[in-house]
Amino acid sequence: MPYLALNIKILSLIFIIQSLFISMRKVFVLLISVLLVQISVAQKEVVVKKKDRKKDVLLQTSMGDILIRLSDSTPLHRDNFLKLVKQGFYDRVLFHRVINNFMIQSGDPESKHAAAGLPLGNGGPGYTVPAEFRATLFHKKGVIAAARQSDDVNPMKESSGSQFYITQGKLFTDAGLDSLETFRLKGRKIPADQREIYKTIGGTPHLDQNYTVFGEVVKGLDIVDKIAAVPTSKGTDRDRPLENISIVKAKLIKRKKYKK
Repeated sequence: MPYLALNIKILSLIFIIQSLFISMRKVFVLLISVLLVQISVAQKEVVVKKKDRKKDVLLQTSMGDILIRLSDSTPLHRDNFLKLVKQGFYDRVLFHRVINNFMIQSGDPESKHAAAGLPLGNGGPGYTVPAEFRATLFHKKGVIAAARQSDDVNPMKESSGSQFYITQGKLFTDAGLDSLETFRLKGRKIPADQREIYKTIGGTPHLDQNYTVFGEVVKGLDIVDKIAAVPTSKGTDRDRPLENISIVKAKLIKRKKYKK
């Protein structure tokens, strides 16, 4: 009997040691996992260099290429966009909101693996960018601007950290612009040179000085038009294309001169 009791104690001790070993092993695996995640994040942290600011951004979409030139007049938005492109943030992101004769919107990271019919538009990198309104940057057709939350929750009109749109808009007449100034712009006058562009090229003038414009398309406006024309949902995922349209790859390329 004494030997039996001793054996039971020994077995109990072995069981305790094994349990402790398993627990320590789990903790070790968890620590390694956390470390790997931190290393992965650190590797993705990129620095925007001076030479990056002299490059254009190529969006290789599933419907064709769109080439964008960022504005030096909006350095916060410029550098943020360059950083995200270098990180690969926009790769495989969808155009989740498309409205013909208005704009095409992208930049929601939650769209990368989103199921069909799922409403999108709330994702981002977890920060905002201060507004950078410039009188010389306005919503003519083909500009890139930052999406943002509405004024009631965002009175400073700060931009989304990643979501952006490219304007398509429409052509205006003088009468249409006069009406816009009176009823939507609350008396604010559109400069004469900008009025001419809205009459000949088109755009979305009611967004001026409310959303930060930080660049423009220098090649690929026909692709913007193609994307804007696709069928979209009328359901809970309103304005999401019925067939996914993605940014396959976004990258920086050497700047060239392009004919308008």
